Amino acid sequence: MAQLPAFDVLTATCPSRTSLARIANKWTAMVVIALSGGRLRFGDLRTAVDGISGKVLTDTLRDLERDGLVTRHVHAEMPPRVEYELTTLGRTLHAPLQALGRWAEEHIEEVLAARETYDTRR
Repeated sequence: MAQLPAFDVLTATCPSRTSLARIANKWTAMVVIALSGGRLRFGDLRTAVDGISGKVLTDTLRDLERDGLVTRHVHAEMPPRVEYELTTLGRTLHAPLQALGRWAEEHIEEVLAARETYDTRR
């Protein structure tokens, strides 16, 4: 039986780095969290992820679709209706990204205080 290659995200040539970079992107995290409730149309997703531009949302959705994390559903209607949904693989990301989001919300006061202390010393 052939042995699978050992992937190590700390190795410069490891292909897992591109996945980590995609996952670590703030917009990716927010889109995955927003889609965790189910299918959303582009406009609804843009409303849910406050501050994202249409171009960045389009690029993020394309990247997530390419990586197998999001699926795009096109309905044959006039005008065409397009919805986005997490795939099974994409749903595996929800819990870790939601935990990071929760951590950011719970610790922002400490982070802001640390920044102020640091900036005052500089």
